[in-house]
Amino acid sequence: MHIEVTGRGPALVLIHGWALHGGVFAPLVERLKDHVELHLVDLPGHGHSREDPTALRLPQVVNAIAAATPPAVWCGWSLGGLFALHGAAVVPKVRGLVMIAATPRFVRGEAWPHAVEPAVFTQFGQDLAQDYRGTLERFLALDAMGSEHARQELRTLRAALVARGEPAPRALQEGLALLENTDLRGALPALAKPSLWLAGQRDRLVSARGMQAAAELSPGAQAQVIAHGGHAPFLGQADIVAAELRQFVVESSRRVDSTG
Repeated sequence: MHIEVTGRGPALVLIHGWALHGGVFAPLVERLKDHVELHLVDLPGHGHSREDPTALRLPQVVNAIAAATPPAVWCGWSLGGLFALHGAAVVPKVRGLVMIAATPRFVRGEAWPHAVEPAVFTQFGQDLAQDYRGTLERFLALDAMGSEHARQELRTLRAALVARGEPAPRALQEGLALLENTDLRGALPALAKPSLWLAGQRDRLVSARGMQAAAELSPGAQAQVIAHGGHAPFLGQADIVAAELRQFVVESSRRVDSTG
């Protein structure tokens, strides 16, 4: 698995969302590299890891990331949040968790109303088989929809999608299955690590109310709504997201150092 390392300071692992790669975090890298050591993951089947045959499953991928990175805060965006949350729950050297536009359960269900209908991911899977590029385009449009800077964000996401080659169809189907079937809510009450939940106010895929509900399940969690932000607030509101990340990573590192 390809993991790019840049910057200096306490470590932060960044895990991207469906169909993208670590390069999508470029706005955060520019703002954080003088303060944080960034480990930018390309998930199997994506970006520079396109030929990596590792199945896109939580245990396998989390173990691989943990083996290749130092003690760090893990931050996941969208689908990447499932890997980050699972890592925070099972990997001792994960120092803290940041969820950007991500929840422990992406689909609506009993006692979990603030999410999308399961049929959304089923439909995306069916559409991929018939119109691969058109389906990716529609998903990127949903990522940007609602944001104050939607057009600019959509251009950025389109460029990022092909910058390292198109993602493997197998990995896209596996990612959709994770989004449709994973429920990590049970891990939150016992999560003995600090967590920060950053929601886009105008996100059309992951509602701010859903993220707030998830944060309330985790002891000591912080929740922040990014005004005017869509599903990728680190693009249109990069200064705000970077400032929140920097503060959280530095504080998490100090907390670990003070406790020995």
